[in-house]
Amino acid sequence: MGVESLRSIAATTTRAIVYHTSDDLRLEEVRLPALRPGELLVRIRACGLCPGEAMDWYMARKAPLVPGHEPVGEVVGTGEGVAGYASGDRIFVHHHAPCLVCRHCRRGDYVHCETFRRTKLIPGGLSEFAIVPAEVVRADVLRIPPGLSDEAATFVEPLACVVKAAHRAGIGPGDRILVIGLGVMGMLHVLLARRLGAELIIGADRVSSRLSRSAQLGADLVVDVTRESLPDAVRARTDGAGADVVVVGPGTVEAIQLGFDCVAPGGTLSLFTPTPPDVVWPFPVHDAYFREITVVPSYSAGPPETKDALQWLAAGLPVEALVTHRYSLDGAAEGYRLVREATEALKVVVRP
Repeated sequence: MGVESLRSIAATTTRAIVYHTSDDLRLEEVRLPALRPGELLVRIRACGLCPGEAMDWYMARKAPLVPGHEPVGEVVGTGEGVAGYASGDRIFVHHHAPCLVCRHCRRGDYVHCETFRRTKLIPGGLSEFAIVPAEVVRADVLRIPPGLSDEAATFVEPLACVVKAAHRAGIGPGDRILVIGLGVMGMLHVLLARRLGAELIIGADRVSSRLSRSAQLGADLVVDVTRESLPDAVRARTDGAGADVVVVGPGTVEAIQLGFDCVAPGGTLSLFTPTPPDVVWPFPVHDAYFREITVVPSYSAGPPETKDALQWLAAGLPVEALVTHRYSLDGAAEGYRLVREATEALKVVVRP
């Protein structure tokens, strides 16, 4: 056992990024509780920065906290009763995990399970070391295959969210798909929709570099919404019908309404990002009724989706092409600034 492993097993504190406000992220020494039965102690090898952590209204109600929920960890300690994991194992750790037995879980609605809502990685993914709660160890820890890099494995959680959204929206062979917002999550929708058999994929954004990258990754048509009417462009490419599934990335009323205007009769509007709690979309009931539009939100993901995501990654989904910036813990604040800016950065990965 190496010196680093010995240090980690005995660790009572860890360096971690603590989010106080969007302008105040500090590298601090954070206490680690003693390892309890059923838990794992991991060294964080890499952690992706989630665009959701750049939503100030969402983070403010949780602060102060250690962010980071897209981690790749290496096991360095096991609590009493843990079987099947050994020092050195590389694992994906979900930041939440369900109980698997409640009514919500039996229905497959894992994200509404009380256990899912209260569990979390301690203290968070942007730390040198972290503790995986027993509930997470039981329900949603996955070994990372030897051929999958740490950077690719940081996509398990975000891709799982896309897998769930695609399932809820019913994306399948022959569909015409519109993705509004080509940040990293929009790009993952493009990659997955192509592999699910979509007939036509249209990507829309206002950043030229993201439009060109989307075309490289498989979008058949890209639309700069600052230069042309998106509904007109979509109808022109779909014989006047519109898109069968529209994925709305930005959590704004403007983006949601724009997506609604692009949906084909009988189609689905997929809401991938929440709005702030005080924002209301005036739902166009008349049009939705006669066009039979289905509106489907999709929040987070559960164990089935993380397993599917890992399989897609292991099969070679080219996600590493989306990594644009890499930092140590000291550079995490700059990484979040780039994510919030939403221009050149796609996936930012921190290696503690």
